[in-house]
Amino acid sequence: MDDGLTAAEVQPLLRGRLGSPYLFVARCASTQRLLAEDAPEGALAVADEQTEGRGRLGRSWEAPAGTSILCSLVLRPPVETARLPELTLVAGRAVAAAIADVTGLEPSVKFPNDVLVGGRKVAGILAEASEGRVVLGIGVNVNQTEDQLPGETATPSSSLRIEKDDPVPRAPLLAAILLRLERELDAWLASPA
Repeated sequence: MDDGLTAAEVQPLLRGRLGSPYLFVARCASTQRLLAEDAPEGALAVADEQTEGRGRLGRSWEAPAGTSILCSLVLRPPVETARLPELTLVAGRAVAAAIADVTGLEPSVKFPNDVLVGGRKVAGILAEASEGRVVLGIGVNVNQTEDQLPGETATPSSSLRIEKDDPVPRAPLLAAILLRLERELDAWLASPA
């Protein structure tokens, strides 16, 4: 299975406004650091491997190269600062819906930032806001095998490959996440505060 996340592999699948400009690197410390302060809304940084990926509360997010979706997206929502923490749940719902669309699995969102399948964590969201800009980090365990998952975690971890008992192509999943996220964002922005 050809399973890359380069611009050439993902951009033709994009159907919305998120994911442009699209920056792909094979390896970096963290995709959050690849996005310039003045990057426009929708700018996306994607890596096959992060050496210093972070989750909530400073926890590390580790995954072997080429097995996950590891990305950060710039958002500039025109809302009161007090509403920005809601973006974690908005993104969690979008990731869960995209996983369901692509795999047929039935994920759930565990407050505040985890996506679970069968009670095991398959994805996490990290939103960092400053000056009206939000960088939304998304990590999805896509094709790890059982022995590639982290050992000791607060919530047991899994991957979509393990839960589906079949590899999952990453590029269509990333495109589905971005489209679902756009829809969830639009609904959130249209809802009263």
